[in-house]
This record gives sequence, C-alpha cells and structure tokens, in this order.
Amino acid sequence: MQNIEAYQKSFLSYLEGFTVNKEPKNLYEPINYILKLGGKRLRPVLTLMTSEVFDGSATEAMNAALSVEVFHNFSLIHDDIMDDAPLRRGKETVHEKWDLNTGILSGDAMLILAYQLFENYEPQIFRALAKLFSKTALEVCEGQQYDIDFETRDDVSIAEYLKMIEYKTAVLVGAAMKMGAIVAKASEEDQNLIYDFGRFLGVAFQLQDDYLDAFGNPETFGKQVGGDILENKKTYLYLKTLELGSDAEKSNLLEVMSNASIANEAKVEKVKALFNTSGAAEATQLAVKDYTQKAFSVLEKLNISDDKKQILQLFGEQLMNRRV
Repeated sequence: MQNIEAYQKSFLSYLEGFTVNKEPKNLYEPINYILKLGGKRLRPVLTLMTSEVFDGSATEAMNAALSVEVFHNFSLIHDDIMDDAPLRRGKETVHEKWDLNTGILSGDAMLILAYQLFENYEPQIFRALAKLFSKTALEVCEGQQYDIDFETRDDVSIAEYLKMIEYKTAVLVGAAMKMGAIVAKASEEDQNLIYDFGRFLGVAFQLQDDYLDAFGNPETFGKQVGGDILENKKTYLYLKTLELGSDAEKSNLLEVMSNASIANEAKVEKVKALFNTSGAAEATQLAVKDYTQKAFSVLEKLNISDDKKQILQLFGEQLMNRRV
C-alpha cells in the first residue's frame, strides 16, 4: 500500500502518456486540455488504492483509473456548458476556449475513450467494468437532471435531495473503488461492500461541501464562500432550514433568497444566520458524521486485514477534513 501522494504521482505520470495527438486537432486538443487542468485526481487514486487493498496491482488498475478520470472530466465539460460557466479550476472552460459545438463533441469523444480503456483487460474483467460503468454513467446523468429539475421546483424533499447527490456525485466514488476491486479479482461480496463504502463517503463529502460553501474558510475551501446562497441553490442546509425552522425563519429564508435587490454580502450573512438559528447547520454536520459512520461500518464486513481497514478509515477521515 502506498500513500495518497504516491498514487497521485504514478497516476499523473500515466495520464501524461495518455495525451491524444490525433487529427482533427480541434477534437483532441480540448480533451488534452481538460485532462491537464489539474485537480486532486481523487477518483482514480481510489481505484488504484482499492486494487492494492484487495492484493491486486495499482499498475494493472491504471487503465480503469484513467477511465474514471476521463469520464469525470467529460461530465465537467458538459456540466460547464449547461451552467454556462466561464472558468474551471481558474482557467477557461472548454466551450469558452473553443466553442459550444467543440465542447459537446470533445465531451462525447471522451465518453467513448473512457469505454475503450476497458479493452486492455481480459474479457471477464472487461465485462464487469463495462457493466458497472454503464450503470454509473446513466445514474450520473439522472442525478444531473434531478439537479436541473430542482432549480424550478419549490417542493424538493430532503429524500429527493439525498438521492440527487448520491447519483450526481457519490455513485462515481463508489464505482471508482469497485473498479479497483474488480481488477484485483476480489469476491463479489467485497466488490459490493467497497462500492457502498465509497458511495456513503461520497454523500458525506457532498453534504460537507454544502456546509463548507456557507461556513468554510475561503482560503482553504478553494471556492467562493456563499456561492450556493447567491445562486439560490436548494442545498441540504436550505432544505433543513425549511424543515426545522420556525414559521418566521422559514418566511425570512424564502424572502431573502428571492430578494434580488439585497447586496450579496448581506444576503449571505442573513441566510447563514438562519441556517444557524434554525438548527440546519448543526443538522448538516450531524448528517456528514452519520454518512461517514455508515461508510466506516461497512469496513467491518470487508474480508481484508485490520491494517488495511485502518488505511481506508484514515483516508475517509482525511477526506472529511479536506486534507487530500
């Protein structure tokens, strides 16, 4: 077993060799561009790490890890188009640097390239990886559609919100880990358990992201604090305020969120105060702990050594503390 930095380093080296220098340039250059924009490479690291957890080889899992990263970045290109986002990791988004049609087509090509990477495996592993990938890719699309639908709905339930973040974010974390287990030829039981471990951690990660968007330190969070509030997003904090708040707090929240004339800073501060007084902030922190604990409880059932269980638990704790 290696540390996170070692997995990142070996994956980045492999990614460097994946550069697609083919014609037409306007199809492949955007692919190379988005893949080299940076990021923590969390998902491919999970694939490599999981393979070694089950006594497999990180080297053998490299193509599966790359497939996960290519798919993730494909989804970012199309997400940025849907959001009309000008920047991704501080750089121009693909559709801004090139154009809309190029962004759509290069994204489509990335989805195909992600599938092609499975061809490097023997038929049985190829089949298992492709089946999991298809299921996951479709769920990510479903999660994205739920997210879009929620923008125009005023009756979103907490259960619906949790399903949305599970599909949009958490299933890919679970799949990244299960792919490592498939390559390592772990038992079907262990494959499914490690999937659940990743899925629960993915939900916890997204709930914590909701919390940090409002209450995080701008210097360490890496994004604009209060961004979700300014975009009127129906986050877990927002929905919990409507569930737990008094009639006055609910009314104030709806009024402030719909008030286009209020200054940004004032809006963020007013909404954060309502998140706190209603108990929604505390409830969100408890939900993060709950899903993290659900992930850790899965570890007890895995057929791996205690020291490997500790490594996975430490990773989960680091993830929740944003050290990785």
